[in-house]
Order: sequence, then structure tokens, then C-alpha cells
Amino acid sequence: MTEEFDIEENGEQDLYEHLRIAVDKGQALLRIDKFLMHRVENASRNRIQNAIEADNVLVNNKPIKASYKVKPFDIITVVLPHPPRDTEVYPEDIPLVIPYEDDDLLIVNKPAGMVVHPGYNNYTGTLVNALVFHFSKLPHLPGNDGRPGLVHRIDKDTSGLLVIAKNERTITQLAKQFYDHSIHRKYLALVWGDIEKDGTVAGYIGRSLKDRRVMSVYDNEDKGKWSVTHYTVLERLGYVTLIECQLETGRTHQIRAHMQSIGHPLFNDALYGGNKILKGTVFTKYKQFVDNCFGILPRQALHAKSLGFIHPQKKTYITFEADLPQDYASCLDKWRSYVQYERSK
Repeated sequence: MTEEFDIEENGEQDLYEHLRIAVDKGQALLRIDKFLMHRVENASRNRIQNAIEADNVLVNNKPIKASYKVKPFDIITVVLPHPPRDTEVYPEDIPLVIPYEDDDLLIVNKPAGMVVHPGYNNYTGTLVNALVFHFSKLPHLPGNDGRPGLVHRIDKDTSGLLVIAKNERTITQLAKQFYDHSIHRKYLALVWGDIEKDGTVAGYIGRSLKDRRVMSVYDNEDKGKWSVTHYTVLERLGYVTLIECQLETGRTHQIRAHMQSIGHPLFNDALYGGNKILKGTVFTKYKQFVDNCFGILPRQALHAKSLGFIHPQKKTYITFEADLPQDYASCLDKWRSYVQYERSK
């Protein structure tokens, strides 16, 4: 029930050795996934197979398949794109915006620019560091070391709502709702292009073969995980459109990858090509206008607007909404003014 934790990578990195096993001379032939289940603490077979598929398990310095049979004198290494580090999260006194809190959970309105949990190049200053400071005993999901209280995440430069569990029973029940796709999440996205009507994007999301920082949408289930996003047109602003996206699934970069796949990348999304002028005129004044908008909103135009779920203890449906942050609202206002000006000419 931890599928929400598809970890965003910051790019191709050197691989660091986290585990090294020298197989002894008396070892009988055994599939490597089964072999590692008994050698890696708290690792499920599924987790090991995922690591093998990602080429993070090497035998004699070469990637192998899960069906590989371990032989005497093999050297097995587990490599990851970040240095070995303990999983302890250090508390930091970072202010949090908490629209709601009770004995079981809290809702956080995360600002853009804040990383949710510690990872490569971001071991401090994260939301989790702040949570550990403010709440001394947050629970963990199995296999989720270093991410106390978290059952889902949003990207660093996405603003908006997250639910945080404060005890074991709550984190388990919230994780089940995410697993069942019964939690309702809506995002506001400003995308390039004139979208005329509502729609749905579906497909298998997996790492791009050209750039592992980027997620691609495939029609082959062997290449990724199933994903569905429904979108509704809220406001058409000439060369950009404001839409509301409702997630059925919660994959890494889901909205960003889905909208890019149908030719409407998010406004100023550098990773998915939205930080270029993709629609509009060739006039210098228009280019200056768009550059000004990029300056006002120096990130992808994505905001986690609403979050609704059944309270794990109260058993009632609760919902929360977060207003657009100032950078996003100001960018929208500039586009509205531009459209009015063009129509008045």
C-alpha cells in the first residue's frame, strides 16, 4: 500500500554501493530475488524485484534479471543513485501552514519550493524535517523509512494540500484509501494551448528511456504503472488554459506527464518543456509578456487545490481546499489582462 511513493530523481547520478555480498563456495543455485530476501533486512520480494528491474542489483558488476541463479563466488552489489545514509530524520524548526489538525491527522498547505521528504541533495529543509520537529511521534509505513506520517507526496515546486497521519492506525487506513483510489484530489493546472473541452488521459507511466528525470506515458503495461487523470476546463485564456485535474491514481509527475503527452505541457514546467513559448505570436512584446509571467511564477503552474477522504476514526467524509498562492494568482491575473487587452483592440 505504498504505491504513492514513486521517488522523483534529480537526474542521472553516479551509483553508490549500499550493500555488497560475496557468495560463499557452498551456495546452491538459487534465484537472486529469493536469495536477497534472506539477506536484505525488511525487503519484500516485490521490492527486490523492482530494484532488479531498475538495474540497481548487480552481479559481478553487471545488471541481471530476477530469474538469475546465484552461484558460488558471485559478488552481488545493491547500488543506488545517492550515497549510503542513515534513515534518521533530524528535526528542524520550519514554520508550517496547517489548515486542520486533530488527534489523528493534520492537513498541511505546502508552499512551492519545499521538498516533501529527505532524499538525494535534500537531506534538510524538507516538510518531513519540519514535521518531526513539531510532532514527536509520527508513524511509519512499512518500508518507508525516513518518511514519518506520509502516505502521499507532491513535487517540490507544486504547492498545496497534503494529509499527514499522527498514529499507526490512521496511517494504515489512509494508505488503504490511497491504494483503493478512493481519496479525492483535485489540482489546478495552467497548461499551454487552447483546450476546448473536458477529457481524460490514461496510460502506463514509466521512466523515459532518454532521460530518467522525466516520466513518459506508454501503452504497454510492461513499461509502467496504470494512471488516469480527468480534466475539466475552467478558463480559456487564449494561448493557455486553466484546467482542474482530478486524479484516479497517484503516479510520479502524473499530471505533468499526462498533459505533456497530449500536447499541453504545464506552463513554465522546465522538465516537460513548458518553460518555452509554445503558443502565441512572434512579436517581441508578447515574448516579453510571457517572460514576465515566467518571472512571476518561476515553477510549474500546478497547485493541489482540494483533498477529500473518509476520516479514519470519525468515519465521516471530510474535504479541504487551499487558495491559490500569490505567485500563481498573479500569473493568472496577467493572462486575464492580456486576453482583455487583445479583445479590446
